[in-house]
Amino acid sequence: MCQESFASDAREHPPRDMDIQMSTRLPRSNSDMGMEAFNKQIQEIEKQVDKLSVLLKKLKDSNEESKSVTKASAMKAIRKRMEKDVDEVGKIARNVKSRIEAINKEVFLFSGNDMSILGNGSGRVSSLAKKFRDIMTEFQTLRQKIDDEYREVVERRVITVTGTRPDEETINNLIETGNSEQIFQNAMKEMGRGQVLNTLEEIQERHDAVREIEKKLLDLHQIYLDMAVLIDAQGELLDNIESQVTNTVDHVQSGTSALQTAKRLQKNSRKCMCIAIILLLIIIAIVVLAVLKPWNSSKGA
Repeated sequence: MCQESFASDAREHPPRDMDIQMSTRLPRSNSDMGMEAFNKQIQEIEKQVDKLSVLLKKLKDSNEESKSVTKASAMKAIRKRMEKDVDEVGKIARNVKSRIEAINKEVFLFSGNDMSILGNGSGRVSSLAKKFRDIMTEFQTLRQKIDDEYREVVERRVITVTGTRPDEETINNLIETGNSEQIFQNAMKEMGRGQVLNTLEEIQERHDAVREIEKKLLDLHQIYLDMAVLIDAQGELLDNIESQVTNTVDHVQSGTSALQTAKRLQKNSRKCMCIAIILLLIIIAIVVLAVLKPWNSSKGA
């Protein structure tokens, strides 16, 4: 009997561990799994954007290092390093751009008509896109900085070798072509070609490096523009969602007020009905008494 009773209790009240095991095997809702996948994608993209920040710092450091370099071989090594980093930036940036655009589309498919999910998802994508756009802006700022500093470095090289400050046209020609041999002809005659040759090679190497890096960084400008367009579209969407949510709240409040008014009217209607019934009963009683005239019967008796 005791064993049967224990078995019965076990069936009716399963152990807590069993409850936990059963709950862990219950399938989660599609919305839970969708949100989990969404969060994972956001985190992965954020890691890629963080890598871009690291590469940006490396490029800035390399650019600072290049300003003090005076040998062509050293400049060539820096150029290779910078070009490798810029290529990696382009690869990551294009990947991030395509993933942000893809996840932005998934937000609409996942959220359906749920304004709260749509607003939250779009907000996170917009925030991530802004962060990405900002770092793309920094790469364009670095591009302009490299170009400006290149002019300053070349001018200093010419002054150091020739002893004179070159005019604007000479500097512009040197920056455009990288050909500095004509500028240093007099210095070659005075100092010898061998002593000036390293400066010529260094300027040419610097010219090639700046132009190649500038070209690669300029290619990223389109990614910046695409993100700017996406952010503007997201801003309009979020404004629309906020407006819809506000309208929904207003409708709910209006509905609540209408219900309260209806309840008051219903309550007043019940009171009026009760009063009407009482008055009707009184009238019926008066009519009955008037017809029957029970007091006449009592007099006749």
